[in-house]
Amino acid sequence: MILHALFELFGVKGWLIIISVFLILIDYIQNKNPPNFPPGPRPLPFLGNVFTGVDYKTMDKLAEKFGNIFSLRRGSTKIVYVSGYKAVKEALVTKVESFARFVTPLFNEIYKGRGVSFSNGYSWRKQQQFAVSHLKNFDEGKRTLEKNIQRESHFLSEAFKEEQGCPFDPLLKINNAVANVIGTLVFGHRHEYDDIQFQKLLRMSAESVYLTGSVWNELYDAFPSIMRRIPGPHHTIINNYKTLAAFLKEEINKHKLDWNPDEPRDYIDSYLAEIEKRKTDKEAQFDVDNLALCMVDLFEGGTETTTNSLRWALLYMIKYPLIQEKVQEEIDRVVGRSRLPTLADKANMPYTNAVLHEVQRKGNLVPLNMSRVTIKNSTLGGYFIPKGTIMITNLSSVLCDKSEWETPDIFNPGHFLDSEGRFHRQDAFFAFSAGKRMCPGEYLARVELFLLFTILLQTFTFSPPHGEEPSLESQLGFTQAPKAYKLCAIPR
Repeated sequence: MILHALFELFGVKGWLIIISVFLILIDYIQNKNPPNFPPGPRPLPFLGNVFTGVDYKTMDKLAEKFGNIFSLRRGSTKIVYVSGYKAVKEALVTKVESFARFVTPLFNEIYKGRGVSFSNGYSWRKQQQFAVSHLKNFDEGKRTLEKNIQRESHFLSEAFKEEQGCPFDPLLKINNAVANVIGTLVFGHRHEYDDIQFQKLLRMSAESVYLTGSVWNELYDAFPSIMRRIPGPHHTIINNYKTLAAFLKEEINKHKLDWNPDEPRDYIDSYLAEIEKRKTDKEAQFDVDNLALCMVDLFEGGTETTTNSLRWALLYMIKYPLIQEKVQEEIDRVVGRSRLPTLADKANMPYTNAVLHEVQRKGNLVPLNMSRVTIKNSTLGGYFIPKGTIMITNLSSVLCDKSEWETPDIFNPGHFLDSEGRFHRQDAFFAFSAGKRMCPGEYLARVELFLLFTILLQTFTFSPPHGEEPSLESQLGFTQAPKAYKLCAIPR
């Protein structure tokens, strides 16, 4: 009787209003920020700031309004964004022990706490140490990395020569060459540039990286239980990763057929030996399933960013032909034309080294860093960051910080040269992130980019198609890649 009376008193609309206000009040209480939490735009009830862009340019604008440390809310998840060299350094270096890698719901669905990129704690440390050690020791012990890159540069140069100086898009050839370098280290062999299945795999990998930077990934992470049931590109990401992992598992199975633990040929062989060595160390998670996911990390991470770094490098060379000439003059003076450049030449080529660093700075390959999460109550820039808060650093804001770079918006190799023309590394060069969770493939990327770039410029002069002005427009996903462009490769 009482309920009936109340219903009669307020009516349907009245009750809907009361329920809505009640739910909004609950949402406000549950998601109320603690004192001294970073400011940010007002979130919508239940949804938060899901309609706020997820790209670094949006974050730059929000930083201008709210400061270098501000917050957003996606659903009920609070995210703190950090911009500028000083604040980002504090987060990644000074306060590194306060944060761990945050595995988003989407990538937890894929990795389930395994691999190198999406794991934490003891297992991550052991997997990271093993991967870095393999990449370095395999090169230093057998000197194979340099030879593999020189060999691949030959195939790449021949593919460029086949174009006979006519305009072409270098993407597929570069992508295949870079994938072959990391592939040789990981599973011991290369693929021809006309291998249709391998090209399909590379396209799927690039597609996944692009979609990871889209709103679909953000929506999945904000509302995983709902998005699992809704079709969309987020399922493409998951399926592509599963396909890549399945391909790499086939490589593992092939290796097992003729594996000799005393003569490791590549990462797979070395990892299989480590599995035997760590049989009693279950916490380190050295097993075949984890091997496949670690290979996904190395293969994808070692392909996507280096491919686009080299694409940016060639694009900047056709955009700034005088810089290209200076690089070629240095190559001719230090290396000549009768032999291939080697890593030993790098110390004597400060201008080329400066150009490549400026390519990575201006190319801005990974504008927004991978997510981290506070593992204890902490402070950042004077703000209180409670345990469990997600934090994302804006690496783009560091690479373009006006207080750190003389001409942040201009392609200027002088950023990395001192007054006497010697190479000078800048503290704010965070192209590979910083701190203990910086990119594990940094060493490989630096070696590969230097050798491929110098060999290509030793062999060719690059120019835009006749009558066309090169555009520096980019395509933004999780990484920032140049939009498709064509160039002419003229043999020197």
